[in-house]
Amino acid sequence: NFKSISATYNELWAEAQVELSRLLVEELPEEPILPQKDRAAFFQTVAMLYVRYLQVFRQLEKVYDQVVHPQKRRLVLHTLEGVMGRILELKNEMVDKELCEYHYMDDVLHDLKLTPADLEIAIPHYFLSERSKDNRERTTMLRNILLPIPAIDTKDKKKKSSSIGVDEAIRIIQVAERARQGRLRAALNEASRRLSKIPMAEEPKPSDMDRAAVRIQKFWRGYVERKKAKAVRIEDMTFLGMVSKITVCYFIVYPFLEHEDDYQKAVTEIANHLLEVEGQDIANNMKEQIRQWFLECRNLTGVFPDFPDDDEGGSAILFAEKDYEEVRHNFSQKKICTHDVNWLFFRSYWQKWRHWKMMAKIKKERKRRKKTQKNFWETRTESRNFNQRHEVELIKEEKRVDIESEIRVKVDEQMRQELADWRLAVEKTPAKVYAKVSISSKDRSPCVILCHTWPLCLDSAPTVSLYLQKKAGKGDKKKKKGEKDLTADRTLESLCQEMVEEGLLKQASSVQMQDYLGDFNYLGTTLRQNDIEPMPSLADVRQLISLYGILPLGSHVVHEKAPLTKAILLVGPAGVGKKMLVHAICQETGATLFDLSPFNIAGKYPGKSGLAMMLHLVFKVARLMQPSVIWIGGAEKMFYKKVPKEERAIEPKRLKKDLPKSLKLIKEEDRVLIIGTCRDPINTDIKSLCKMYTKVILIPRPDYGSRYVLWKHLIEKHGGKITSALDLSSLTKISDGYTPGHMIQAIQQVITKRRILLQEKRPLTAIEFVAPLAKFSPVFQEEEEALKKWYAKTPLGKKRIKAAAEREEKLQAQAKGK
Repeated sequence: NFKSISATYNELWAEAQVELSRLLVEELPEEPILPQKDRAAFFQTVAMLYVRYLQVFRQLEKVYDQVVHPQKRRLVLHTLEGVMGRILELKNEMVDKELCEYHYMDDVLHDLKLTPADLEIAIPHYFLSERSKDNRERTTMLRNILLPIPAIDTKDKKKKSSSIGVDEAIRIIQVAERARQGRLRAALNEASRRLSKIPMAEEPKPSDMDRAAVRIQKFWRGYVERKKAKAVRIEDMTFLGMVSKITVCYFIVYPFLEHEDDYQKAVTEIANHLLEVEGQDIANNMKEQIRQWFLECRNLTGVFPDFPDDDEGGSAILFAEKDYEEVRHNFSQKKICTHDVNWLFFRSYWQKWRHWKMMAKIKKERKRRKKTQKNFWETRTESRNFNQRHEVELIKEEKRVDIESEIRVKVDEQMRQELADWRLAVEKTPAKVYAKVSISSKDRSPCVILCHTWPLCLDSAPTVSLYLQKKAGKGDKKKKKGEKDLTADRTLESLCQEMVEEGLLKQASSVQMQDYLGDFNYLGTTLRQNDIEPMPSLADVRQLISLYGILPLGSHVVHEKAPLTKAILLVGPAGVGKKMLVHAICQETGATLFDLSPFNIAGKYPGKSGLAMMLHLVFKVARLMQPSVIWIGGAEKMFYKKVPKEERAIEPKRLKKDLPKSLKLIKEEDRVLIIGTCRDPINTDIKSLCKMYTKVILIPRPDYGSRYVLWKHLIEKHGGKITSALDLSSLTKISDGYTPGHMIQAIQQVITKRRILLQEKRPLTAIEFVAPLAKFSPVFQEEEEALKKWYAKTPLGKKRIKAAAEREEKLQAQAKGK
């Protein structure tokens, strides 16, 4: 059984690797591809790549979630993070080419024989299961701080702060005490009545006592055996992946952590053993290679070469793929002289070499991973490795590279001193030839090329001593002025305590991304073909939030390498689930939630210095406890053109100037995301709003398909039963314009405890939900059109309108030409 399951995931891994190899060959061909002039054709190419990479991502995520072998997991994780980063890059490219955040790829799905469900972004389980020990400790600390402090609204604070008189306090205490005594007296009377109904028991006989003992043993043994059988059944179901998420976390994560601890101990022991046994031989071989290079350079040029610095790689850049004979052959063909260099020739070859170096690095890394997966894991039989322990030989192969790098640093220091001694002994005075050149117009700082005759073969630059040194400019000498730490003398726990008391740091609600229900928009492609811009479905919104919010926050590698998104704005009417999405992002990534909503910060940290302290606290703790989400509810209030009279007291524009400055301090290594939720953005300064929020996601009212899914799921979730008496189709049709928030409130009013008990005799009907729905105001078509017009004024909307106008002019010109 284990052998077949292991083989299944090995085959799935191999299939993903094969597909990934095909994709990389298509994207990185030997000869560069000519750019496509047709925007639609190019978008189709990118969309095809996006869908194919997405399928590889889903396969690798499944493999990584089920495999427990530590070395396999590392190899799969490295590939998985690379694929996630590539998906985000392709998504960014699709947005740039189609000038829209939402895409409809029905033709691509048809060509690849896929369903809309295959476009769902799977949330990797390791975002939560592999959180580091520090993060878990911080989460525990935050939970301990949050538990004794209940959430109190501003209105409740005002009520509680109001004092009452002594007489009123005494009266309240007396009422409570008399009620307590009455309840206790009623409970004693009820207990005495029950005892009076029980007949007096006779003194048990010895035979009765034996029968009682046997009966107790029978029930106890049955309970123990049932408990053992249940544990075995749950373990088997967990191994097959057929149990809930909570059970998986309990039974699967524990053996993975055990394997990981054993692997880390083995890595340390093997590294020390290799350094002790092979370290001296590796150092001697390096020294011999470098001495040979010294002598060959002196025989060709008459002087000793210059030794590369550690910043440029040291002696590692001297030895690459090309050998000495290839370098001599290229040098004789190019006929490059040290003192008479054609710099135009150099510039063209430098650009060519830089492109070759980048491509060679990608292909080398790809070949290395493919070789490890194919030559080692595909051909390996693991029937004897039932416990999935680590492979010692693979650890040795990986650690030898790290040990060589450590030893090379020490060897380079020794060889620099040895080279200086040789120069003093042979040449008396060291000779250097410098040539200054600017590599390209983009790189304004001049470069110094340390030239010796035979190494200056530009297309083999990584082989030998040609290397570049940028001169340190004036700006490099001065350190950049960093952000001043206003709380350098305080601990993280004290900062969190203060922020919790002020209501800036909150516990995220327990909701998952899969709880944000919605169906696929099946008419999107058809509408666009008829030049009608469709409104996105809730499933499209869910995919966008997963791409822009969850994947970068969950993985630091993806966040550093993928296109950086610092702030997202969610725009939509009340009740569509904007706040729910914020909490879902926090739950899926384990992020810390901060609340900077205008109503939440009203009256807190007054004055300019207080505002600076508040922003400093939020962003400092957000970096220390990353991943972090900074939520700004009512984000439109910060960019009011004119503040309404009823909101002037809360100063909604407090953060307008200072928050964008703090946003600029977020770097690639900071997994901090600002999410604003906006209900009515029409009366705002759209230029300032879009300058802060780089991604604007429009969330509409649910369409027919999404409403059908919502009604069915929410009724069952609240205890209702779907029968033939309940016409869901009609209920979905008449609820057009109502949001998920309206549906939940209507269901809570209809499906009470009493109504649940009466379902067997009187099933639920659609007419019961009409009256509660009628109490709410739906989102009318005019409101949705107003949001669409506002979205057309955003930078992305303007680009789309401009592109459509240019396309129309081009078609008219072609028609006139005919």
